[in-house]
Amino acid sequence: MQNLVNDLLVTLAYGAVGVVLMAFGYVLVDVATPGKLHELIWAQRNRNAALLLSSNLVGVGTIVVAAIVASDNDFRLGLIGAAAYGVLGLVIMAAAFMLLDVATPGKLGELLVDPEPHPAVWVSATVHVATGAIIAAAIL
Repeated sequence: MQNLVNDLLVTLAYGAVGVVLMAFGYVLVDVATPGKLHELIWAQRNRNAALLLSSNLVGVGTIVVAAIVASDNDFRLGLIGAAAYGVLGLVIMAAAFMLLDVATPGKLGELLVDPEPHPAVWVSATVHVATGAIIAAAIL
């Protein structure tokens, strides 16, 4: 029974770190795009904004999972690693977004929240997911 309680507490701690990192990712995407993300996605049903945010959350989740797997059942190392690698991943995702913005015509943030579907959102989303996968591979 003690192992079950311990495992549940460990899971709760990892879940909390993951949720905090995803909230941080939400804020970064909100800052990088014009308008309020909650309004764009939930009120205006903007698919571009939803895909951009979703890809960010998948990238962060991938990094957290890799940090947990790499922790070798060392709870402290896994928790610190998940938090540190998650923050690093978000910083790298933001940098990749800014580089993509510089390399493409127009203002990328504005294109990504256009109410009409735009192919640039798929490129940006792929950058988020690929960045998460690269960092996860580096962790493992």
